[in-house]
Amino acid sequence: MSSELRYTANTQLEHLHARYTGTGHADLTKYDWVTHQHRDTLSSIVGHPTLTSYLAIADGESIGRVRFEMTERMLQPCGPPPRKDED
Repeated sequence: MSSELRYTANTQLEHLHARYTGTGHADLTKYDWVTHQHRDTLSSIVGHPTLTSYLAIADGESIGRVRFEMTERMLQPCGPPPRKDED
């Protein structure tokens, strides 16, 4: 029974990871996780016209400019990746 429960939990977790790419896994670094979160937030703002309009009014910019800046920020939302130690 325990192995069956473990198998079911594993398959559900794999299905979750396949369906939602930002859910992470055991080898995900903090930088990667934060980058996924920022990209999700930025894409949600760009994808919802009312949020884009709200930010445009708050910043005093045009909607196109806000959309462009959000899209540009998606490339490296948290700056360049940290250096990896090659030990």
